[in-house]
Amino acid sequence: MLVHAVTAAAGPDEVLPPFGLGRLFSEWGLAPIPFLVTVWAGGLYLVGVWSLHRRGDHWPVGRTISFVVIGMGSFYVATSSGLAAYDTVLVSVHMVQHMVLSMVVPLALALGAPVTLALRTLPKVLRRWLLAVLHSRVVKVLSFPPLTLLLYVVSPWALYFSGWYEASLRSAYVHEMMHLHLVLVGALFFWPLMGVDPIPGRVAYPFRLLIVTLTLPFHAFLGLTIMGQSELLGGDWYPSLHDGPMGAWLPDPHDDQHLAGGILWGSGDLIGIGFIGVLFAQWVRQSMKEGEREDRRLDRLEANAARARREER
Repeated sequence: MLVHAVTAAAGPDEVLPPFGLGRLFSEWGLAPIPFLVTVWAGGLYLVGVWSLHRRGDHWPVGRTISFVVIGMGSFYVATSSGLAAYDTVLVSVHMVQHMVLSMVVPLALALGAPVTLALRTLPKVLRRWLLAVLHSRVVKVLSFPPLTLLLYVVSPWALYFSGWYEASLRSAYVHEMMHLHLVLVGALFFWPLMGVDPIPGRVAYPFRLLIVTLTLPFHAFLGLTIMGQSELLGGDWYPSLHDGPMGAWLPDPHDDQHLAGGILWGSGDLIGIGFIGVLFAQWVRQSMKEGEREDRRLDRLEANAARARREER
């Protein structure tokens, strides 16, 4: 397995072998920011879980797997594996990375309920600070569903149809910040909709389903726009790679961009429909629990009424 340090975005003079599925596992790098984020986030979460178990409290294994393995694991793979090695060489590979960072990672992190874990394990002082942040005006504004929907929809358009994307290809710093931005915007959108953590912005299930459904046509429209436009994303970056040593195996930039648009369209709809299914299942489960609570309440009322009638006799 080839391991290399990543210090800058891949440029025209960098030589990578032809891309294939196996390159996702053989071309690994060590990007400092993703590595530190993964270690600290995953480590702090595991410390919290260990703290609960030490005092005899239960924490669902599924939540730990969701946050540490799927969430942070997907983040590290997307930013350090072959996806990262080729994300400045093939826009189609970048688009796969984009969808992982903006949808898969935020959904998995939200299912891990890290805020709930923090509230159960932090010292009293830190817990009060966390509660103060959660109830602050800034967090309430940032978690307001119409605003998060707008940010989530507008963000990729701003990325691909401004100078931002080309800057991310030419600057390692901008490139890493783009990765964090994708996760952050995805988290702002999905976290309140998932409704596992006690954070502002949670709305009733019909509105959650409506908001997620509204994202589907935007993904499709953006994907179709990228597929159909003649102007290349990133300016002359991808054509310049054909003049270097990788030009012999690189696909035509327009063909690769067409594939990237299809990936955005298809995967966005697929993950979105899956999330709608998860929300619907949560809604049904909550309705069943509410029905059970109502049945128990009616049973108690009936038992009390029967006892009162017996006492009157």
